[in-house]
Amino acid sequence: MRDPTGRLARLCARHPWRTLALWAVAVVVSLGVVGGLLGSSLTTDAELTNDPESYRGYDLIGEHFPPSDDDVNELVVVRSSGLTVDDPVFRRKVTDLAAAIEATGVTQPVRTYVDTGRSLVAPSGRATVIPIGLRGDGEETVERVITVVDEAEGGQFETAITGEFTADRDFTRLAEEDLQKGELEFGLPAALIVLLLVFGSVVAGLVPVLVAVVSILVALALTAVVGQAFELSVFVVNMISGMGLALGIDYSLFIVSRYREERRLGQPKLDAVRTLGSTASRAVLFSGSAFVLAMLGMVLVPDTILRSLATGAILVGIVTVAAALTLLPALLAVLGDRVNALRLPWLGRRIEESAGTEGRVWSRIVRGVMRAPLLGAAVAVCLLLLATLPVTTIETGLTGVRTLPDRFAAKQGFLALEDEFGVATVDTVQVVVRGDIRSAELDGRLRELERRLSGGAFTTPETEKSPDGQLAVVEARLVGDSRDERSLAAVQQLRADVVPTVFEGTDAQVLVTGETAEVIDYKHVASRWLPIVFAFVLLLSFVLLTVAFRSVVLPAVAILLNLLSVGAAYGLIVLVFLEGWGRELLGFTEVEVIAAWLPLFLFAVLFGLSMDYTVFLLSRIRERYADGSSTREAVAWSVGSTARLITGAALIIIVVFVGFAAGDQVEFQQMGFGIAVSLLIDATVVRLVLLPAVLALLGDRTWYLPRWLDWLPHLEIEGGAARSR
Repeated sequence: MRDPTGRLARLCARHPWRTLALWAVAVVVSLGVVGGLLGSSLTTDAELTNDPESYRGYDLIGEHFPPSDDDVNELVVVRSSGLTVDDPVFRRKVTDLAAAIEATGVTQPVRTYVDTGRSLVAPSGRATVIPIGLRGDGEETVERVITVVDEAEGGQFETAITGEFTADRDFTRLAEEDLQKGELEFGLPAALIVLLLVFGSVVAGLVPVLVAVVSILVALALTAVVGQAFELSVFVVNMISGMGLALGIDYSLFIVSRYREERRLGQPKLDAVRTLGSTASRAVLFSGSAFVLAMLGMVLVPDTILRSLATGAILVGIVTVAAALTLLPALLAVLGDRVNALRLPWLGRRIEESAGTEGRVWSRIVRGVMRAPLLGAAVAVCLLLLATLPVTTIETGLTGVRTLPDRFAAKQGFLALEDEFGVATVDTVQVVVRGDIRSAELDGRLRELERRLSGGAFTTPETEKSPDGQLAVVEARLVGDSRDERSLAAVQQLRADVVPTVFEGTDAQVLVTGETAEVIDYKHVASRWLPIVFAFVLLLSFVLLTVAFRSVVLPAVAILLNLLSVGAAYGLIVLVFLEGWGRELLGFTEVEVIAAWLPLFLFAVLFGLSMDYTVFLLSRIRERYADGSSTREAVAWSVGSTARLITGAALIIIVVFVGFAAGDQVEFQQMGFGIAVSLLIDATVVRLVLLPAVLALLGDRTWYLPRWLDWLPHLEIEGGAARSR
């Protein structure tokens, strides 16, 4: 079928009320599905699916040790500035608190230093820790204990709690707060302001927001359905809302702008819709496809969080494209020229009259660059490569409780533990040894391992042997934060040096597991899959763009330029978050590492988003070129006439992700900053300088397609709708 997007747009415009009714039903059903199913679809757990060493260690422990009531996943700290643990008042306080915690019914039996001795007492003698094993799962379970601990504070005593469940609860709440403040209270209003300035009218500015909100709701419903089969990370909600706002507004911006342009040129309403369907809608279909392909790269990675984020992004991308191709033409058919209603004074009419014409400022910049294209390209490339250089010193990892704001319970307990005991989490390193542990040889090796672990980054280790005599677990807590550089280095050395040396010459199977070992395994997965995802996304994008533009040169240029902007973003993230350039001014949290998932995630997201602008701009260049203009003239006219739109579209996504960066969750700060700065570079240095300069140097070679590829289908993105202007 020829020109499917044009036919679809015209069909929806001819039957607008039916189309709107179908979308209204979809929204109502989505609200019900989200309210009923979404909560049960989400989890705070993260898991690698490639069975790394840390997971195999856990499996062996589960096979050889019976379930225990002594599993500790939370620690409660009780301390006093005026009393010691030997004081009867202190003992009574701890005993009463332990009884109150056990009375919640959500813990294993609670023991204190009164029962077990001074191993739970701090060196100062003025603090003690109460280990807790929580039963069950979920925020409600730990909330009961947190309430009891908070109520115990007062008088001469300070109480605090930290641990696995507390941290999960606090990170979830922080994500919800950042979503509320960053996206809904900042990102959406700021995006609306930009839309008003780009369109110059209230109605035209609200249409993209409506499309974005509808897309987000439907995508959340689809996510809830998918989540019934596969649990998804709670962060998928942030991903859908951020990507939904960005894509919904961008696609609507391109389509509504094309409609206003065609109406300004005198086309009847339905013909204008048909034209936008054959041009802007087709560009949206291709750019949306490029975005989905980029997100598919993350699905390859054996990490449940990245797969969850990719799932959310793919679903919202598909729904947004569907809304842009059907809902928007119907809305425009109903609104007609009323899409320009409620114009902003002075600005509104000027913007409406200038639709589809070259902007004077933008044209001067572009034509100036194209007069000396080699110089412009050289300067731009040098600047981007200079910004990329710091990526060579990147350190990745996973941020822990230390990065939480001080107002959260897990952080308060973390600091109290660190102050009093030198350890700050419930996390331990566990060396799992499988073999005949009753033999004298292995027994001696285990004692040697204990000796090698004592001191330094570890507390005094303890060894537990399984009842069947086939497994031993040597366990020690890590001093300080289990995710900091010191802990990671200590466990890496344990795996690479200490364990092989101690157990050399034996047939024992030895695995190192624990929270820190999990982080090391995650870093390995992320670094191993990064080049694979790069290759997958780049190859598929090259094929898609080759088919879209019937050129092998243009896709290569587009991909190289996108890589330059992504590389510059990586380098600037390192400069700000690790080197500290402007960190305090921007209000970011001090960290030792960049989130291990971030380089891979940023590449997929940035490549997908920047393709929006690439496809939109290149489609206008191709359309102008097919109309008979030279490559230079087509580039100059297209960049000059679309620069305001592309800059506005980029600015909208930037303010949406600045909302993420303005939050308190450090990994979201890094993500938001990276996306915002990359798109800023992409919409300025790349689109206004580098792309025009490179295409001017290439000339008609831009459209080169080898003869042996003539068999490619003719799916030209300009849709054959170009005409002289």
